[in-house]
Amino acid sequence: MRRGKFVFYFFELAFICSFLFGCQEQNISSVSEQVEDLLNQMTLEEKVGQMTQITIDVISKRENGRTEPHEIDLEKLEKAIVDHHIGSVLNITTSAYSINHWNEIITQIQDFAIKKTRLGIPVIYGIDAIHGVNYTKGATIFPQSIAMAATWNLELVGKEGEVAACEMRASGIPWNFNPVLGLGRQPLWPRLFETYGEDVYLASLMGAKYVKGLQGDDISNPEKVAACAKHYVGYSFPLSGKDRSPAWIPDRMLRELFLPVFKAAIDAGAATVMVNSSEVNGIPVHSSYYLLTEILKNELGFEGFIVSDWADINQLYLREKVAPTQKEAVRLAVMAGIDMSMVPMDFSFYELLLELVNEGSVPMWRINEAVSRILKVKYELGLFKNPYPNKKLKKNFACDEFTKVNLQAAREAITLLKNNDELLPLPKDKKVLVTGPAANLLSALNSGWTITWQGDREDLYPESKKTILEAIEDKTGNENVTYLPGVTFDKDIDINAVVKAAKSSDVVIACIGEHTYCESPGNIDDLTMSTPQLELVKALEKTNTPVVLVLAEGRPRIINDIVDNAKAILMTYLPGFEGGVAISDVLFGDFNPCGKLPITYPKYPNTLMCYDHKNSEITAPNSYDVQFPFGYGLSYTKFNYSNLKLDKAVVTESDSLEIQIQVKNVGRIGGKEVVQLYLTDLFASVTPPVKRLKRFSKILLEPGETKTIKFTLYKDDLSFIGRNNKPVVEPGDFEITIADLKEIFTLK
Repeated sequence: MRRGKFVFYFFELAFICSFLFGCQEQNISSVSEQVEDLLNQMTLEEKVGQMTQITIDVISKRENGRTEPHEIDLEKLEKAIVDHHIGSVLNITTSAYSINHWNEIITQIQDFAIKKTRLGIPVIYGIDAIHGVNYTKGATIFPQSIAMAATWNLELVGKEGEVAACEMRASGIPWNFNPVLGLGRQPLWPRLFETYGEDVYLASLMGAKYVKGLQGDDISNPEKVAACAKHYVGYSFPLSGKDRSPAWIPDRMLRELFLPVFKAAIDAGAATVMVNSSEVNGIPVHSSYYLLTEILKNELGFEGFIVSDWADINQLYLREKVAPTQKEAVRLAVMAGIDMSMVPMDFSFYELLLELVNEGSVPMWRINEAVSRILKVKYELGLFKNPYPNKKLKKNFACDEFTKVNLQAAREAITLLKNNDELLPLPKDKKVLVTGPAANLLSALNSGWTITWQGDREDLYPESKKTILEAIEDKTGNENVTYLPGVTFDKDIDINAVVKAAKSSDVVIACIGEHTYCESPGNIDDLTMSTPQLELVKALEKTNTPVVLVLAEGRPRIINDIVDNAKAILMTYLPGFEGGVAISDVLFGDFNPCGKLPITYPKYPNTLMCYDHKNSEITAPNSYDVQFPFGYGLSYTKFNYSNLKLDKAVVTESDSLEIQIQVKNVGRIGGKEVVQLYLTDLFASVTPPVKRLKRFSKILLEPGETKTIKFTLYKDDLSFIGRNNKPVVEPGDFEITIADLKEIFTLK
């Protein structure tokens, strides 16, 4: 009887809401007017509810929702949506859901929001789709971002965003907590693999292109989703290297390196921003009016809404100790500029913020500002027109076209770091010994944010996808492959057996790397590769059989002890679901490697320098002694650079500078090359870096082919953040470097 009444009530309200919203759309032309009209109708409780985000556990059946098969608890859902007016839900419970289950979940939530509330404001559901829609079963799972950066291919990054958006919308989810836009300049940090590397220019272009892929030019397009640029700001540069720990970043450095990546994403239209969980210079970012309001909203012109990270407002009280109570933590965060709180396990934020407004501690104008920003994004996403899953997109979900893009991304990411005596590519009739803990695990090619938070449930990975071992067997035939793991990531199994097998093999492919991890569980005290893996490779290198190292890792683990005696080294990063096939394609010559390092690969645990270091860091007795430099990567062919020319030797601030160079493929096979232009300010009022990347172009050259590549530099390319923390361009001499060629010009 009760259900029957509910059904009637649902349809009645649906009709009324549809009529009202239709009238609104006919009479109100702009999003801002629609937002203002709706805001004027809302109660304080409804507004504070819009600022509150809970995790799906809160509305799921059984304790904490941690049971399978997963089900929504409709009574809990009603408590959240109807009683607390919740504006957003996020996350999964235990592991990825099927696309059909996602459709069911989103439909249930939106039915309550649209049909059972007074104003019918849709919920905005958010998910961490970090390298594809990793929480929907069977989705297209791309290489992690550090690997995408290694492609130096902006088109592929944009396509990744497009694919992710399409598969998210097919799932019914319109909001992606990605991209991660912290610069990867602290290699210990466990979230390095989520970044686009250490360089501000490369990361800015990659991040902006990914945002465009997700959002397009109009996020109301039913195949697009809202991006969330995170984690603003400085999160990626903790002094200790530990996740969610303090960063110390002078304002000049902040403006030179860390803010421009977010500015690029904002200029590309990023609809939302998520906040650094920790602190910068002793001030937790969730409580920093300077960073959140003065800089992000006012200076950078961000018009979307700011969401906290997981439980981080409460951490101002519990962990950071800048608020004496949870209530004061809420006040600090909201007044600093947080618009939505990822609470996420209860309704405490909602209750405390209501108290703060009613007692006058948080003014109503601040609530209205925050809610206006949230409603603006919901309108722009088209959620008021249709908040439900786009079932038409199911036909494209994980389609062959998407898989081909994914495979190409994995191939182009792989970076050849060493190839003595042109050992690679290998003939397909060689007797191959495959060993190492990363050889036969899909999880080792994906790590965190894959099916589960930590990516560690190997049993949940799709059987249709190939490990490195399986892809090699497909390539050469089982009869040519011997597999012995030898070690796990942290213990010896039987190194002696592997050594014995190596002596009767033509080549050893040693696949080493890291346990799966994500966020704080990935904290380490030493970048050095684990001892069992190093011992395995050392033992193999003492045989007369050549060793190929395949590195499957999310950050550059120290391998100095085994580099010299390895014949070839492939850096694969975390190449995603097509990684096994891509690695096999490169090993056996079906694809010519073209990846370039987006990070500096260190040689020693305590010498962690980025490529754009200062002259004092390389003045004797100091040196830039790294294992492999930023931008480095070999090919199976050879490229020759010549005829570097500048169109003028003297420029003024109003001039542009045209640079051209010729690149020729002097090898025997076709290949792609990344042409990289670096700029050095030879003298400046703030000590200049030895060089900075300013332009790059990825080109394809057939054997014997020559191309002339042209670049243009402008005034802004010559600027830096001066002593007054503002951009400045100073006259003087500048040096252009492309490959091993250099030219100097003068700015008057």
